[in-house]
Amino acid sequence: EQMKDMGIKQVLIGHSERRGEFGILAYDSNATLATKLKYILDAGMSCVFCIGEPKSIREKGLDAVLAEMDKQLEKIYGLLDPAKVIIAYEPVWAIGTGLTATPQDAQATHAGIRKLIAQKASPAVADAIRIQYGGSANAKNAPDLSAQPD
Repeated sequence: EQMKDMGIKQVLIGHSERRGEFGILAYDSNATLATKLKYILDAGMSCVFCIGEPKSIREKGLDAVLAEMDKQLEKIYGLLDPAKVIIAYEPVWAIGTGLTATPQDAQATHAGIRKLIAQKASPAVADAIRIQYGGSANAKNAPDLSAQPD
């Protein structure tokens, strides 16, 4: 309520530091994030909802990455409103490390996330929702990342 009273219209939740990456205490679980998202939407605000995987999962391949994305999204599929929720795919291994997914890897992951949303929310939601890449994007790689269809 305080954020709404201050005129804040959009919030970001689920960032890796809050999820307990980097050896920091886990302040948010998938369950608490679902509760927060519902509250945010009920309050009339919009949300950037962060998801991502550590390097140990990325090294197992795309199927393992998408299994982790499904775990992080499973409690919010029913809350996804493309007009109010943006999914920010932020691979933990690429945050502040100088590493970044190739445009092809980012596209494959985004397409996989969109497919999960189509299967578990609806095709209409999947087609309309924005999925953006947020792992060490910079002026040099942003044009190639942004050129990807998903």
